[in-house]
Amino acid sequence: MPEFVTFSRNVFIPVTNICRNRCGYCTFRRDPEHPEARLMSVEEIIPILKNGKEAGCTEALFVFGEYAEEVPEYKKELKEMGYDSTIEYVTELCELAIERGLLPHTNAGILSRHELEMLKPLNISMGLMLETTAELKAHSESPGKAPSKRIEMIRTAGELQIPFTTGILVGIGEREEDRKNSLEAIADIHREFGHIQEVIIQNFMPKPDTPMADQAPPKKEEMVQAVSLAREILPDDVTVQVAPNLIEPRILIENGASDLGGISPTTIDWINPEAEWPGVVELQEMTGEIPLIERLPIYPQYIKKGWYSDKLSSLITELTDKNGFKRKQQ
Repeated sequence: MPEFVTFSRNVFIPVTNICRNRCGYCTFRRDPEHPEARLMSVEEIIPILKNGKEAGCTEALFVFGEYAEEVPEYKKELKEMGYDSTIEYVTELCELAIERGLLPHTNAGILSRHELEMLKPLNISMGLMLETTAELKAHSESPGKAPSKRIEMIRTAGELQIPFTTGILVGIGEREEDRKNSLEAIADIHREFGHIQEVIIQNFMPKPDTPMADQAPPKKEEMVQAVSLAREILPDDVTVQVAPNLIEPRILIENGASDLGGISPTTIDWINPEAEWPGVVELQEMTGEIPLIERLPIYPQYIKKGWYSDKLSSLITELTDKNGFKRKQQ
């Protein structure tokens, strides 16, 4: 059992749900003609940042579809807003978050080295789910889900010393051996670069109106096995994370998980909108006698290493306690 379990508080901002990928399990993605297709404006995002700060959040989580610019209608709308790329726009959004006292974390799908270099000074950490090293039917219409491309980006983030989140998705058609291979690939990258602060072991949840709507989610025993395997394979300084709005975490904590990820008091989980975030009191009930500690979107060891830019240093000083976790409000 871990000495304590951590979590963070964030605002979840889905900048756009236009995406070039068509994953078999995704309900986040929208075609441009869909009535729920969106590209959020600055005017929409500023109140979300303000409300999050007032609710005690430390993280602005920016999520958006991968290379939406490949969709002509989206490219036109972005151009009308004055931007040549989503990354150019998101750098401005990151600046706005920092000005309002929140630490940006961007999860954008595949990014080039140049795009990572653009975002690094404005992001306290970044992320990309590996999901799996296997070639699966679920990803047959998703060019950005090619395992080699995702591994390449995770490695590039390591070369740039970006504190990083990745993970695997359990139950999308992969085998147990595939999970082992995926975790070993992540472990090898971390041993080389030392930048992977957490690995999410996330359970697939079937959703209506998707090609995988009738596929059963992984059983509890499979998730226990996957978490145990992750804790066995990953280096000790890489935290195993599970999602408390998708699965009861207690038994997973008993088998190697020690982080419950980001929860939001003000925004929904846009990837799993049907799954409500638990509150902090509920989280503590889930962990039982194990202490619950709130962290930032950067783990203490990376604060100690100084893996963040000068643009973020004053916020880090303001938000952290002597151990590198979130400072308790007076």
